[in-house]
Amino acid sequence: MKVAFIIDPLHTFNIKKDTAYMMMLSVAKKEWQQYVFELQDIFVEDGVAYGQGYELILTGSKEHNKWYQLTPGDKMKLGEFDAIFMRKDPPFNMEFVYATYILELAEKQGALIINKPQTLRDANEKFSITRYPNLTPKTMVSRSFKVIKDFIERYQDVVVKPLDGMGGESIFRIQPNDPNKNVILETITRYESRFIMVQEYQAAIKEGDKRILIVDGEPLEYLVARIPSKDDSRGNLARGATPVVRKLTAEEFEIAAIVGKDLKESGVLFAGIDVIGNRLTEINITSPTMAQQIYNESGINATDILMDVVEDRITNRS
Repeated sequence: MKVAFIIDPLHTFNIKKDTAYMMMLSVAKKEWQQYVFELQDIFVEDGVAYGQGYELILTGSKEHNKWYQLTPGDKMKLGEFDAIFMRKDPPFNMEFVYATYILELAEKQGALIINKPQTLRDANEKFSITRYPNLTPKTMVSRSFKVIKDFIERYQDVVVKPLDGMGGESIFRIQPNDPNKNVILETITRYESRFIMVQEYQAAIKEGDKRILIVDGEPLEYLVARIPSKDDSRGNLARGATPVVRKLTAEEFEIAAIVGKDLKESGVLFAGIDVIGNRLTEINITSPTMAQQIYNESGINATDILMDVVEDRITNRS
């Protein structure tokens, strides 16, 4: 089989943590051919989706930039790949959207895309939790100062965040008497010109922002709880949080199973949801991470499971 990855530059990968790298290892175990493309390497010509990237060989080295070898590839029809993994990190901007148009064309021309391009466009990782009001904290999306301030008055302690952020970027906690409340709202909404998400603060963040991976609708047995550092309230590894791997509780599994069922129906084979306490806070389908952390502590390899699913889909389709 022949597969491709749409990725950020390989030299930016931290292979000790990167989930796309772990996917590539799983592909190599299958002895499939694999190619890599950045966004500038994919294009459409006369109604056909093409890519001109590189064939990837994993060397087995753990040294930075020595773990791979690249061989320039010819111009290839993307629809002739068995599977294409969209692993371009956010920001979710119009360039990302245009890439999904190209991948949707490749999908129509024969390739299995992970995850489905239409769903990547439609399911914003923050906004999509609004589909599950019974599972989430009290949540609103607005760009109006008045509406947001009314929400803060009702719930007293909130978190505000942009809809297109990642890694804990631009997340603020606000309480009613916070003297910085106005300047935070002015900055994050760009003076009421950008929608943001506002959520009731969850004190359970002290126990970790929990990432649960879901493969083909099924939650993994283990999760990663990202425990905030003493000087930061955000549960993000990029902001100094500490990862702790443990088994899911029955309640956490139930939340993941509910969301997983809908994701599977929407063509999402690999996803990560975030849960604080017993509240769903995010559904990540663009480039979910934490597979390596779970594997290192539990021995459960999410990307091996994913490749088995992909192989089964391709085999049954042909």
